[in-house]
Amino acid sequence: MTVLGLRADEGLQLDNQLCFKLYAASRAVIRAYKPMLDKLGLTYPQYLAMLVLWEWQQQPPALPTIKALGERLLLDSGTLTPLLKRLELQGLLQRKRSASDEREVHLALTSSGCALREQVLPLKNQLLCERTVDLDAVTALRNQVGVLLDQLTELSH
Repeated sequence: MTVLGLRADEGLQLDNQLCFKLYAASRAVIRAYKPMLDKLGLTYPQYLAMLVLWEWQQQPPALPTIKALGERLLLDSGTLTPLLKRLELQGLLQRKRSASDEREVHLALTSSGCALREQVLPLKNQLLCERTVDLDAVTALRNQVGVLLDQLTELSH
């Protein structure tokens, strides 16, 4: 019997596990980003949060809240709140309770948070240039992983 083109006895080999390849690739990407992020004073999860907040500067959602950010990053508020507190302490964003619903916390970038975006662009380009990465292959892979993520997310709802 074969599954995904593998014999049954090959199905449990580590190198045949998509989950392992995704996990190892994710760790390698985060390691590659670390020097850039160290220059910016950000952790990788903080960087991801800032990416969304920069997106929201261009096209804000109806409610730029912690809840909306958590949904966008697939993170719960218990993970997100300490991360946002640290970004606020760094002067990159402001958190403000809603006047109409105290449980709702709105987010806004500070001028320093907006300015940080301009520092990221050249560093990100440098990061890609330093590595011999096929950008077309990376784009195709990102799209395929996006489809997989959407399918797996649908299954869990």
